Amino acid sequence: MRIPRIYTDQALNPGTEITLEESSSRHLCAVLRLQAGDALTLFNGDGCSYQASIRQPDKKKASVAIGECSTQDPRSPLSIHLGIALSKGDRFEWVLQKATELGAARITPLYTQRVDLKLNRERTEKKQRHWQQIIASACEQCGRNSLPYLDSPAQLPDWLNNVQADQKWVLSPAHHDDFNTASTPASAALLIGPEGGLDDSEVELALRSGFKALQLGPRVLRTETAPIAAISILQYRWGDLG
Repeated sequence: MRIPRIYTDQALNPGTEITLEESSSRHLCAVLRLQAGDALTLFNGDGCSYQASIRQPDKKKASVAIGECSTQDPRSPLSIHLGIALSKGDRFEWVLQKATELGAARITPLYTQRVDLKLNRERTEKKQRHWQQIIASACEQCGRNSLPYLDSPAQLPDWLNNVQADQKWVLSPAHHDDFNTASTPASAALLIGPEGGLDDSEVELALRSGFKALQLGPRVLRTETAPIAAISILQYRWGDLG
């Protein structure tokens, strides 16, 4: 059986013991039925992974012994910052999961003119916690030890004014440019609109902010498909895919 990987936000120090959160304890001891002495891997987002073993199995508060740490982390050489318009249902959550698996370094949820999802402060905080759990689960699955940074939802103009990257692209079906660039970027920013697309004025604002407009192909991609296709192309050309 593959050694399970578990994320925890606790400090991890070799030679010590910790008690895992209830959800992780239940997964390890009730679902996977791990017993005392069984191996697992822990990580907390510091870029390292830690060998560990079950010390005391318990469905609510399993205790684990922490062993050696490894600094190996499959981090992409291309730092990708994804700005993605908020969407309803599970589409946005799917993007978070897949962007994490593909190696995105930072993700910013965006309010654009055609986003019809409005979150008050309480709902935003609840969503943030849920989104962080999705990202952590994706890292458990794909082997990442560093979690992508998840920003709080931002207004598009504010994001455009502050995002920093060697190359910046905004996806627009009306344009026919591509990912051609004279140099190899170390960082890239991607702007993806909502289901109805970005308004023309928003595309123009992005262009004035240093973005290049591009089209991925002859077909119009959905808001949850476009970022995955774009990140995959970037990682293939300048990252660690292929």
